[in-house]
Amino acid sequence: MKAPRVTLDQWRTLQAVVDHGGFAQAAEVLHRSQSSVSYTVARMQDQLGVPLLRIDGRKAVLTEAGAVLLRRSRQLVKQASQLEDLAHHMEQGWEAEVRLVVDAAYPNARLVRALTAFMPQSRGCRVRLREEVLSGVEEVLLEGVADLAISSFNIPGYLGTELSTVEFVAVAHPDHPLHRLKRELHFQDLESQLQVVIRDSGRQQPRDVGWLGSEQRWTVGSLATAAAFVGSGLGFAWLPRHLIERELKEGVLKPLPLNQGGNRHPVFFLYANKDKPLGPATQILVELLQTFDTAPLDAPFAAPQQA
Repeated sequence: MKAPRVTLDQWRTLQAVVDHGGFAQAAEVLHRSQSSVSYTVARMQDQLGVPLLRIDGRKAVLTEAGAVLLRRSRQLVKQASQLEDLAHHMEQGWEAEVRLVVDAAYPNARLVRALTAFMPQSRGCRVRLREEVLSGVEEVLLEGVADLAISSFNIPGYLGTELSTVEFVAVAHPDHPLHRLKRELHFQDLESQLQVVIRDSGRQQPRDVGWLGSEQRWTVGSLATAAAFVGSGLGFAWLPRHLIERELKEGVLKPLPLNQGGNRHPVFFLYANKDKPLGPATQILVELLQTFDTAPLDAPFAAPQQA
C-alpha cells in the first residue's frame, strides 16, 4: 500500500484555514505562525498537484477541487480521531468488543432498542450478536465465547438477572383439522396431528422442551421456518406471540382452543460470563438490556441522534 503524501496535520490545517476564514485566523487557533500555516497549505497543493485555495480579495476561497477534497478529509480526520480515542479507552480498560448470545425466541425489538441506545455510548466498542436455540445459549456461555447471554434456562453455576416473560401460543392455520373440530381441544386431539418443533442448537446436551406427544413430529431449524410451515397448513406449533402477531391479525394463524396449556410464559434471564470481569461497555449494555426489556414492544421508539 502506497504511503499517503499528505498528513492528517496538513488536512487539519487546511480545515482551520477554511473554517476560521483565513491564514491569520487559523494560525491563531492552531497556535502557530501565519507563515507556517501558509507553507503547510502550499506544500499540500504541491504534493497533491491540485490547487486547493484561490485568493479572492483578501480572503482564501476553496477551489472546486479543494471543496471536494476538504469534504472527504473531514471524515478522514474524524475517523483518525475516533481511532485514537478507541486506543485511549482500551488503555483505560474499555472493551473493543462485547459478545452477546441470545435465545432466538427473545424479542428482537427489545434488542434493537437496547443496542441503538448503546451505540452513542459505545466509544467504538463493537457488539457481536449471536442467536442460538434453547441449550445452544448455555453452551456458548459455558464455552467462554460470550460475555452476556439471554436464555430461558436456569444455567447451573450462574446467577442470572430475571428479565420479562415471552408468551408462546399454540397455533395452526384456520383451516387445519384441529380448528375444524369447532370445540375445545384436549391433548388427546393433538396426538394424531403433525407437530412442528424447533431444533435445539446445542451440540453437547440438546433438550426437548414443551409438549411432544404427537405421533408425527417435524423438526425445523428456526422459529421463522416453523411459522412459515404452520402458516401454510403444515401442522401446529407453540410460537412466540411477538413473532407471529401479524399472522394472527391477518388470520393466517389462529390460536388453538386448548382446554389447558395453550399459552406458555417462560421467564428469560440475563447472564454474564463469570470467568471474566465486566468491563465498562459491557456494564452499560447490561443496564440498557434491563431497561428496554420492560418497555412495551409496540411503544414508539426514536433512535438517539449520533454525535
